[in-house]
Amino acid sequence: MPTWFWIVLGAVFVAVIAVAQWRGWIDLRGTNQGRGSGNGALGFADEVFHPTKHEAQKVAAAETELPAPAPTPGDGPLDLDSGRVKIELADED
Repeated sequence: MPTWFWIVLGAVFVAVIAVAQWRGWIDLRGTNQGRGSGNGALGFADEVFHPTKHEAQKVAAAETELPAPAPTPGDGPLDLDSGRVKIELADED
C-alpha cells in the first residue's frame, strides 16, 4: 500500500477522535489522571464499549474527591449500629 494511504488513514482517525470529543461522545480531558484504566490515548474504549464501567469510574472519582460531611451540633444521639458513639458528660452539681 502506498505511503499516502497510511497518512490519510491516520488523519481520518485523528479527525474522528477530535469530532467525537467536540460533540461530547467521549471525554479525553484527563480529569481522572492516575485512576483506573481510563488513562492514555485509547482510554475512550471503556466509554464506548463499557459505558457502565466508565460511569462507575466517574462516580467513584467524584466520591473520593468529596470531603466527608461534618456533624452539626444538633445531630442528636447516635447509635452504635451506625458506627458512631455519643459521649455524655455528667453534670457536676
